[in-house]
Amino acid sequence: MANKPGWNGRFYEDFEVGDVYEHPLGRTITATDNSWFTLLTQNTAHPHFDPHYAAQTEFGRPIVNSCLTLALVTGQSVTDVSQNVFANLGWDEVRMPHPLFEGDTVYSRSEVLALRPSRSRESTGLVTVRTTGYTQEGTVVITFTRTLLVYRQGRGPTSARPSVVAEER
Repeated sequence: MANKPGWNGRFYEDFEVGDVYEHPLGRTITATDNSWFTLLTQNTAHPHFDPHYAAQTEFGRPIVNSCLTLALVTGQSVTDVSQNVFANLGWDEVRMPHPLFEGDTVYSRSEVLALRPSRSRESTGLVTVRTTGYTQEGTVVITFTRTLLVYRQGRGPTSARPSVVAEER
């Protein structure tokens, strides 16, 4: 039996403008996720953690903290986009065209918009992607562009993994 390495993400050379990555993991947001994230970040907006208050709004129920939506969808993209990141340079054009609600499941995809070698760090290249987060019903809840420095093949740190000695049976 051959030992095959797991997915270790893309390096700068692995990206092509126009590529679209359907990120593999979805995540259902719970009331606990929303409340804890909201309180952890000291966001005191009632629609995120007070169901009685939220019931009186036009949405009639709690809405998910927008920073949680941004963090979640960014996190979902890591396996395809930034597993081998040197630095995240920023988010631009963040738009939230529809609220995310507790109980919704979020999925995401990213499209590669631009690539260029770094002028200051020859071990990296700049990658710009447009990421879209959407619900189980296909409703878009967030879009953003993100630019990051990604290591070139063989130029970044490696994960130290101990070798395993197979037991005799």
